[in-house]
Amino acid sequence: MLRPLMLLLLAGASYLAAQGTGLRLFFHLSYLLLGLLLLASLWAWLNLRGLQIRRELLSPRATVGEYARERISIANRWFIPKLWVELRDESELPQHGAGFVASLSGREHGRWLARTLCTRRGRFRLGPATLVSGDPFGIVSFGRRVASSNEILVYPRSELLPSFHLPGAELAGGQATRARSFHSSPNVAGIREYAPGDSMSHIHWRSTARIGRLMVKEFELDPSADIYLVLDMQERAVVQDTRVDLRPPEDVRITHPWWERQQSESVVEERYLPSTEEGSVVVTASLARTLLTQNRIVGLIAWGQHREVIPAEREARQLPKILEALAVLRAHSTHSLAEVLLAESARFGRDCTLVIVTSSLDERWVGALQQQLYRGVRAVVVLVDPQSFGGWHDPEPILHRLAELRVPTFRVRQGEPLEESLRAPLRFEKDTEMRK
Repeated sequence: MLRPLMLLLLAGASYLAAQGTGLRLFFHLSYLLLGLLLLASLWAWLNLRGLQIRRELLSPRATVGEYARERISIANRWFIPKLWVELRDESELPQHGAGFVASLSGREHGRWLARTLCTRRGRFRLGPATLVSGDPFGIVSFGRRVASSNEILVYPRSELLPSFHLPGAELAGGQATRARSFHSSPNVAGIREYAPGDSMSHIHWRSTARIGRLMVKEFELDPSADIYLVLDMQERAVVQDTRVDLRPPEDVRITHPWWERQQSESVVEERYLPSTEEGSVVVTASLARTLLTQNRIVGLIAWGQHREVIPAEREARQLPKILEALAVLRAHSTHSLAEVLLAESARFGRDCTLVIVTSSLDERWVGALQQQLYRGVRAVVVLVDPQSFGGWHDPEPILHRLAELRVPTFRVRQGEPLEESLRAPLRFEKDTEMRK
């Protein structure tokens, strides 16, 4: 905006000088400057006409540590060439380098592929964008907003933990729950007539031969406990790790193009957990993946910015549902873990196992958990150690309380491999004997 103003002022000064001196040179100079300004404005305006932008997200979902890929196409529908056109991206995805500068001849198409390392979970908007172009002299530049946009969901990072196993959870007396199952199990509830979509392996051939119609077996659920992952998302329990900034400096991330900074950032960002909130989400996602791989019945309870409850299931769609919920959950809840356990206690019965993931050192939730244990509910606790994230309070007292209740407890620290932290529960035999 400064250059057109300066050119206009020079044209005005030349015209005043021409009026004062009567020299034709100043008249010609003022007309030339005004004509140059008009020509530059017309050129910049025409450069933005006849352009068509198309954004195509190759995958609407990604995981932290993976690359989001977006294809951006620009087409010049006019026969007039475009000397230079710049696309300025306004996406919400961190470090999304989709901007570029292109030169297009008449009726030409251009295509670019933007690859961005996903370093943060959540739902992000890709686009809109602004097209900027100008004249060859750099005097005038105009912008035109392009409303095209997509949305990408970034799942939290999760690991498969082959060494993590929950204790066996048979129902009391070995009784099976009277609920129909779409999965095969040793417990046959009865037979019914074949319906389209039933597996051929479920056909009961003896009944089929006797009745003369295809009959299939119905199964009851295995006598194993429903597992609920209870994720504590209370805002007061979150500890931010501000001791060491392991991320690349801001100037490096901005000045270096994506193809030069991918390798350096991927190693750093995958190992760095900026807060106990992110650590708890990674632990919960990894436990969900592991338990569902073990063919367990898994659900999720988390009160974040909203109440999120996913009933316990064992279907193939269960893991994506849990990861989608974890991707957008934030620790904005004012409800403590104790309040969540008491409010959701109607869901927990003797056929239920709770896997509590928390960084809270408030012992009131241990009392709420003790009430669930009295009702016959089994429990496992994964404590994301806030002290390892820079917190001041010692987690040992609450760990000893859980040891007194004989609740299997795992301790996850900042910087430790998750598989090592969840390999075996903590042991406090000596300390417990000394207290007795």
